[in-house]
Amino acid sequence: MSNLSQRIADLSPEKRQLFLQRLKNQKTAVGSPTKIIPQNRNSDSFPLSFAQQRLWFLDQLEPGNTAYNLFYPICLTGCLNVPALQSSLNEVVRRHEALRTTFTTVDGQPFQVIAPTLTLNLPVLDLEKLPADQREAEVLRLAHQEAQQPFDLAKGPLLQVTLLRLTEVEHTLFLRMHHIVSDGWSMGVLIREITVLYEAFSHGNPSPLPELPIQYADFAVWQRQWLQGEALEAQIAYWKQHLGKLPLVELPLDRLRPAVQTYSGARQSMVLPKALVDKLKALHQRQGITLFMTLLAAFQYLLHWYSGQEDIVIGTDIANRNQGETKGLIGFFVNQLVLRTDLSGNPSFRELLERVREITLGAYAHQDLPFDKLVNLLNPERNLNRTPLFQVKIVLENIQTSSLKLSDLQLIPLKVENETVQFDLLLELNETEQGLFGLWEYSTDLFDSGTIVRMVGIFAALLDKIATHPEAKLHEFKEFLHAADKQQQLKRETHYQTTIHKKLTQIKRKSISSPSAPLGDKL
Repeated sequence: MSNLSQRIADLSPEKRQLFLQRLKNQKTAVGSPTKIIPQNRNSDSFPLSFAQQRLWFLDQLEPGNTAYNLFYPICLTGCLNVPALQSSLNEVVRRHEALRTTFTTVDGQPFQVIAPTLTLNLPVLDLEKLPADQREAEVLRLAHQEAQQPFDLAKGPLLQVTLLRLTEVEHTLFLRMHHIVSDGWSMGVLIREITVLYEAFSHGNPSPLPELPIQYADFAVWQRQWLQGEALEAQIAYWKQHLGKLPLVELPLDRLRPAVQTYSGARQSMVLPKALVDKLKALHQRQGITLFMTLLAAFQYLLHWYSGQEDIVIGTDIANRNQGETKGLIGFFVNQLVLRTDLSGNPSFRELLERVREITLGAYAHQDLPFDKLVNLLNPERNLNRTPLFQVKIVLENIQTSSLKLSDLQLIPLKVENETVQFDLLLELNETEQGLFGLWEYSTDLFDSGTIVRMVGIFAALLDKIATHPEAKLHEFKEFLHAADKQQQLKRETHYQTTIHKKLTQIKRKSISSPSAPLGDKL
């Protein structure tokens, strides 16, 4: 050791600096992700990824729970080549092992089992004989019914497809997957591959897609091999430091929280115009603050205003596809991050943005620790009536929801009301060419629809205020939000009175036309 020290001391200042820099680079590389290697396929059984293991465990606790169903209905307008569509779906299934995967247990331990082949049938339900004014309602009824169908993780298949025929040039395709083999990013991969394959097969051409370098099972094996030792300790150290003694965000509820979470929920939409989104993007853009960070800071302040708390903890999703080979795979990669922000000291919104930036970048740098491991690490008090670590979540999606063109076929996502939720409150945002589209998903056990409508209006007003007055202190925003809240209440009261007036007018007219009709019939 003394010989090495002497040799370092004998180096010129330039060479000594170069040596120390190389040593630093080697040190930071310790625990960095290694390349994912395809595993031997002599066996068809592989361990679950950490994310899969969490969902498998939840399914064991409550079999048939549909809260983790991913449902994607698509309206197809144009001349549809049904055989080409079915061939496209089956080629996607052939390409992606995750779609041929089921789950079993051996000595109490779960394993994913990959079927060597799987051929999907494409059942076609003909609605053309229904009157035109009834078809849309029937599509929505069937979509709701399909979305609530449970999966059997042991039997599969965990991708289900159905085609509805409305007319010769109008169809609706139902795509339903269990979250344990897919995520939002995967849905984008699925749609892109179907469009490419359909184009080729419709013209009698072979698949133009290259074979995948790895499969999801390879990722699962790699994840368990890599995330241990120094790599795991570095992740754990960060989260232990930042998430000790987590508070609950206590929002004012319309009803008492039930003893057991029921997953019953509803959605409320929101649209923010592009001009407002552009203003929000301009805030500190040169300092590396993103649109998501701005929306996160505003959302956390909204929760602070509602709860009165200064220590705000919410969750978000991260794609968790750091290796290039994973970007084109269908599988459950997404991880949940916990974001904790201190709003004390009455900072300006710009100052709050800097705090949020630091917290977000730190979380991104330590995103590899699976959420279930984080829960076990922090060991919070477990309750059957709420999710662990956080109950409110915000997500900014990068999935394109606008219409797609496929030869002479147009694809438009069908909006279907979701009646299951995983959290007390989830704000899901998607940037489009027209602006920012948002869905507020909320637990109907806790909130009335009117409460969420009011919250949506206040949040939109807050963002507009932030875009024009980012230097304002948080206590100034409080005064503004109280005024915005009163305005929202006034709008609701006016709307309610208008609705009652219209109803009474209708009753009076009905009484004149049918004076002997029972009152119940008039109502």
